[in-house]
Amino acid sequence: MKRHALVIKDMDNVATAIQDLSGGQDAVVGMGEKTISIQLTQAIALGHKFAVKEIAKGGNVVKYNSIIGRATRDIKIGEHAHVHNMESLRGRGDL
Repeated sequence: MKRHALVIKDMDNVATAIQDLSGGQDAVVGMGEKTISIQLTQAIALGHKFAVKEIAKGGNVVKYNSIIGRATRDIKIGEHAHVHNMESLRGRGDL
């Protein structure tokens, strides 16, 4: 089965699109040897992230088994995780 996105590490709660994806599409997400299917709530551009688990407002956004950001509002499964709903914690000199 062709994979549309990848989850890099077991603890990650976001996947990274490996091609442009359409809203409403059932994306096949590779998680190591297994795959899951997630219906996307909106279009996801190549290289962008979407939630594979519910992320509550104030919750950590995890990629590479590392906290890369914090949700500024609830992020539903299949929803784009980006600057409109998360605050980056990477590359900041004030933390």
